Amino acid sequence: MGWYTYIIQNDLGRLYTGITTDPPRRLIEHNGSPRGAKATRAGRPWRFVYLQTAVTRTVAAQREYAIKTLTRAEKLALIQAHS
Repeated sequence: MGWYTYIIQNDLGRLYTGITTDPPRRLIEHNGSPRGAKATRAGRPWRFVYLQTAVTRTVAAQREYAIKTLTRAEKLALIQAHS
């Protein structure tokens, strides 16, 4: 089982960063399931704009932390570089 670090974006341009083992399931959760993050309950729908694989949960969490420390402009540049 692999891990993923992801960034999702809504139609208003808001960004959210997280980790998961199942990106399709997690996106469904963000878009309507009660298991979605509280921060993503408003502003639906969300879509993936960045997805990176990681070997372990630790590596994925470290990448998530690194992304969360970036400025919005840096996150947008990261997204642009990977699209």
